[in-house]
Amino acid sequence: MSMAAEIGIFGSTGLYEFASDLEDVTVETPYGPPSDQLTVGEVEGRRVAFLPRHARDHSIPPHMINYRANIWAMKELGVTRIIGPSAAGSLQAHVKPGEFVVSDQFVDRTSGRKDTFYDGPITTHVSAAEPYCPELRPHAIAAGKDAGITVHDSGTVVVIQGPRFSTTAESKWFTSMGWEVINMTQYPECFLAKELGICYVNVALITDYDTGVVTGTESVTHANVLQMVQQNAENAKKLILEFIKRIPAERGCDCANVLAQSRA
Repeated sequence: MSMAAEIGIFGSTGLYEFASDLEDVTVETPYGPPSDQLTVGEVEGRRVAFLPRHARDHSIPPHMINYRANIWAMKELGVTRIIGPSAAGSLQAHVKPGEFVVSDQFVDRTSGRKDTFYDGPITTHVSAAEPYCPELRPHAIAAGKDAGITVHDSGTVVVIQGPRFSTTAESKWFTSMGWEVINMTQYPECFLAKELGICYVNVALITDYDTGVVTGTESVTHANVLQMVQQNAENAKKLILEFIKRIPAERGCDCANVLAQSRA
């Protein structure tokens, strides 16, 4: 069985249920081990690699994930498109728990994470103006709506360092800026994919309102998040399955040409 794959998915082991001919594969990278073994299988005639970004036992917190190793491992298997579903909080009242957001921008509020493959000697400046693949995003939106899921077709995700949640003051600040989603893993994951010329799309699975966003709601807790994650899981699988069916065989975007635009 070939270990090559064209589509990669970061997510929990529950997302593997619709795949067939599954086989685990260990990938070594120059950046150390990825979060776990990758699982390669077939979905709708497409070769798909799955990797739980927090490890299968959810033992790796967001600030300790080896993002470079995870993205490099996908590249080693031949992946050219990555779907990055992620649990996230809402920063706006109209984005409700249980709904999904296909993000189109991020704001980085992390610190100290290894966030580039290009430490020299060739100076490389990759633009992050459009961090998510413009070809894949519309397919993700359409897939969710066809599956009967409430999907917001744009949204800015502010990425915090974790593992702590926001203070009320921070949350109010993020809300006042008009940002829609808060998460701990989108950066540098999506940007590292872009650096390697891999198309990346995020689907934010809204689990809660962040602290202080909606008057009268409880402060976000880990227990509340896990409860909604479980409720969102089935819808996430429906969207991803429909999304894979829609991904074009050939890339029509410019994501693969990033280096030609990033070096003198």
